[in-house]
Amino acid sequence: MLSPFPRFNSSKPVSIRRNVARLSLPVLLSSLFQRLVSIVDVFLTGGLGAAAIAATGLGQLLMFVTMTVFWGLSTGATVVIAHLWGADRREDARHAASVSCLACLAMTAVCTIVGSIWGGELAQLIGAAPDVQLLAAEYIRLVFLWLIWTTGLNILSAIMHGARDTRTPMEGIILVNILHLLLAWPLIYGKWGMPALGVKGAAIAINTSECLGFTYLLIQAFRKKYICLNRPSLKFFGRIWRIGWPVALERVAHQSGQLFYSSFIIGYGTSAYAAHQIGVSIESLSFMPGAGMGIAAATLMGQSLGAGKIRRARISHNEALRLALTVMTVMALIFFFAPHQLISLFTHDADVIEKGSVFLRLVAFAQVPLAVSFVYAGSLRATGDTLYVFIVTMVSMWGIRVALSWIAASWLHLSLYVVWGVFLIDWYFRGAAFVWRYRKRDLHQAVV
Repeated sequence: MLSPFPRFNSSKPVSIRRNVARLSLPVLLSSLFQRLVSIVDVFLTGGLGAAAIAATGLGQLLMFVTMTVFWGLSTGATVVIAHLWGADRREDARHAASVSCLACLAMTAVCTIVGSIWGGELAQLIGAAPDVQLLAAEYIRLVFLWLIWTTGLNILSAIMHGARDTRTPMEGIILVNILHLLLAWPLIYGKWGMPALGVKGAAIAINTSECLGFTYLLIQAFRKKYICLNRPSLKFFGRIWRIGWPVALERVAHQSGQLFYSSFIIGYGTSAYAAHQIGVSIESLSFMPGAGMGIAAATLMGQSLGAGKIRRARISHNEALRLALTVMTVMALIFFFAPHQLISLFTHDADVIEKGSVFLRLVAFAQVPLAVSFVYAGSLRATGDTLYVFIVTMVSMWGIRVALSWIAASWLHLSLYVVWGVFLIDWYFRGAAFVWRYRKRDLHQAVV
């Protein structure tokens, strides 16, 4: 059996373990708080019924699909800036950061126009019920109209991660959550003298709170000299996009596959999709440790490779992997033994609770391959091997998850639980493919 742990002959310095923890824990908390914004919206709209939950979830899914290109840009920025920072080329790192911001602004303008005008049509295209379509259309229009706050938070956080500053992005997203909590409930249900806007109120709360977070990070980026005002450099944009475009395609493959996968779930009814959305929201909490360790691995490995310290890069990867596996194993136990209690926090609908509990028990068996996939993918991206990560994601999402779900749901008309179970095959395949590639990768020849 192929072990996920790389073999190398060295001790594990406490300083490296502390570096991994110091970088990954703020990222973990940032990702947790960022995801909490979406979870809180699903939780609060739960009181409006299954249609409101489904509409909110559908709007959030469309946002995730749109963010794929921006995640590619962000990953490229993090990796390139990490290499430059590790090589002590701080001025070049600032130029690369500025180019990333300008590219983000241009891409956001295009997505805002397209999404705010036509985004609501997708709810109809994927087969949502009429009541869900109506609620989703307004939510989608508003979040796209003010997309700049979301994309701005994303790129500024990526720049700071590359400079090994994960604390400031954490502070920004905490501000977002505080304001969101203060606004979402009264805007949805009409409390404290505010109008009862329902699902629309959830979108307004997100827009306002992310505006505050973006403003805070922008001020800190200039104050700490992570970015500077200068002429755009095509050289740095070329390096960023060479790393980023496969990541963008990878996220497109994953999120568009999720969209098709969700269409199969919707075919089983509104309660099935509501259970799926609640389950995905809870499951996303387990993504945070893996995502945090993956970013820490990418940052530390990128800076180590930039400084020519190959041994340190490998040790950093190994420590990030151990931490991710430990935390996500704990999450697996929680999901398996307490699914009813977790789903019940979001809804009192017995049918939704029953279906969602099965989903969470299945998710428990995906935690180890998720941890492996996140950390190994992060390390591979830091070496510039983003094309391979894209190919594996494309094959696993479309060749395994979407194809097998289509056969199970449309051809064989099997149970909803069989369609849900397909994602386990997907994640175990990804984990094995990433481990194999990393073990074959020569870090001395990694080029960014």
